Amino acid sequence: MKTQVAIIGAGPAGLLLGHLLRAEGIDAVVVERASPDYVLGRIRAGVLERTTTDLMDRLGLGARMQAEGLPHDGFHLADGERLIRIDIAALTGRQVMVYGQTEITRDLMAAAPERGLEVIYDAADVALHDVDRDAPWLSFTKDGSEHRIDAAFICGCDGFHGPSRKAIPASVATAYEKIYPFGWLGILADVPPCNHELIYANHERGFALASMRSETRSRYYIQVPLDEKIEEWPDDRLWDELAVRLGPEAAAHITRGPAIEKSIAPLRSFVFEPMRHGRLFLAGDSAHIVPPTGAKGLNLAASDVHYLSEALSAFFQRNDNDAVARYSGRALARIWKSERFSWQLTKLMHRFPDSDAFDRRMQVADLDYIASSVAAQTTIAENYVGLPL
Repeated sequence: MKTQVAIIGAGPAGLLLGHLLRAEGIDAVVVERASPDYVLGRIRAGVLERTTTDLMDRLGLGARMQAEGLPHDGFHLADGERLIRIDIAALTGRQVMVYGQTEITRDLMAAAPERGLEVIYDAADVALHDVDRDAPWLSFTKDGSEHRIDAAFICGCDGFHGPSRKAIPASVATAYEKIYPFGWLGILADVPPCNHELIYANHERGFALASMRSETRSRYYIQVPLDEKIEEWPDDRLWDELAVRLGPEAAAHITRGPAIEKSIAPLRSFVFEPMRHGRLFLAGDSAHIVPPTGAKGLNLAASDVHYLSEALSAFFQRNDNDAVARYSGRALARIWKSERFSWQLTKLMHRFPDSDAFDRRMQVADLDYIASSVAAQTTIAENYVGLPL
């Protein structure tokens, strides 16, 4: 098989890139190791920046998102009994949208056949070849047979553990990583949210987050040690802990229910650069990971594929090699700013095991300043709603 662009990974990054390329008349094939049901079973982020919603609308795929998503004008930072509201609509003139990553993926997946975007699922043993030459290619196995795709470019949208990043020699790349000494224990339940906006809570027992996927489905998290076990957290214990950490106002409106899903996710900050080697590009989690505190993971993937689709369109339409060369620098400039915001918000709202009384007083001082300063709230709002492309 031959195509102009071979994309590895049929998550939102890979599918969104494929749709953007097809909209420009560029041939693209997406290869995914898992089944469609498995892909749709991944429960991920739900807060979308304007960058992401604009891309969906531009493709004509945002109708369900606009109908079912929840526009949010702000969110809250909680410290004990205090709620500090960040009014992002008033401060930036923009909103964020709560609409699950699974639903974005479902919309992109459903539109692929009619848009001429071929997606090959259940592709095992995907390997990249000759990425530093003018004719790279992919190999994989499916249904017991070996397959090959020749392409002008390969785009790795295959996540942190995929093969794409590993195809770039260590001698030409640098990885930056920070591992946080805790994880997030999350519960998903079919209950109404305790607040119509998100609440990020800093409590002496650790961080907590009240979020949602819809008006009838809630997502909650608490900070736990990395060695914590799911079995140690039956539903009742988790609901009790959430009520304590989120504070009395939120606790009074928590509706309890059985968990649909419960998991513990470690937190890390990670950036791999450059995001291009020869004819191979990286986008999304294959190149960077952010702690979920800033709600940037999916949104950074969307900005990556925006830049990448522009670069590839310029190459195929105008033979513009400079656009291809600029991709990594353009993407990384926005990535590092988002990494900074997510890192700062994580430091502000979590209790670190090695923190002392001075560190805690700094958190209190920061929150006091944010509560009283329009300038500080504007900085947070601008970053939360998404920096310009």
